[in-house]
Amino acid sequence: MTEQKPNDPTFPPLMSGVGVSAPDQPFAFAVRGARDGSLGAGHVVWARNTSVVDWAIVLEPDVPLGRALQMVPLAMVAAGDCIGVLTPPQVGLMYQWPDTIMVNGGAAGHVEVAASTMDLEVVPDWLVVRLHVQLKRDARVEPGERPGVTSLDEEGCPDLTRSSMIESYSRHFLTWLNTWNDDGFHPIHSAWLFRAFGLKEDYSRELPGGQTVKGTFTGLDEDGNMLLKTPAGDMTLVTFADALLSMEKET
Repeated sequence: MTEQKPNDPTFPPLMSGVGVSAPDQPFAFAVRGARDGSLGAGHVVWARNTSVVDWAIVLEPDVPLGRALQMVPLAMVAAGDCIGVLTPPQVGLMYQWPDTIMVNGGAAGHVEVAASTMDLEVVPDWLVVRLHVQLKRDARVEPGERPGVTSLDEEGCPDLTRSSMIESYSRHFLTWLNTWNDDGFHPIHSAWLFRAFGLKEDYSRELPGGQTVKGTFTGLDEDGNMLLKTPAGDMTLVTFADALLSMEKET
């Protein structure tokens, strides 16, 4: 962690920025800080790397984990608004369940989440939500080496900067968080489905436990979990906890 610099992002009220440089990673840094109590609600840890937006916020929910995981689609919708405002109209933006930001059909970013508990019925002491968006192509990767993966620079947005993106995203995240507090999940549910990638199409994903789920993506339930129609014609639910949650056991 280093001192504030002139080109560092500024944050709206209720947020406090913490900039970190490699080898520190914002998500891991935020999780450690939330766990040991050095970081609390509203702390945003961000990477000084100018080729990416890597942003992680510590939250202290007052609802059970099952509902608190609505922060995942909320973070994606906030990212969509941010990118939509800062990029040309022809940039096509969609959300791939559970965690991926798609730009012109390629994966340009993703959301990650960790919590203090594995119990969906328990209110977590803390929840950390991360957004990672690739601004510039990774110089270590040759063009075409990773098909289906892109950056905003490659999609016609060469002038976007890390700090302008972080500032914009932070504001949009707070706006959607206020909407969630006032109106519940329904507005986020609608906004996410409006840009849903692969809706009514075949879906396959290997879950962290090794199980592979396959079927037709038919929509989201009231909490944002995936509704999947299996090849046998049955409806099944794939939850965020099953698909991507990195949970910390309570001590």
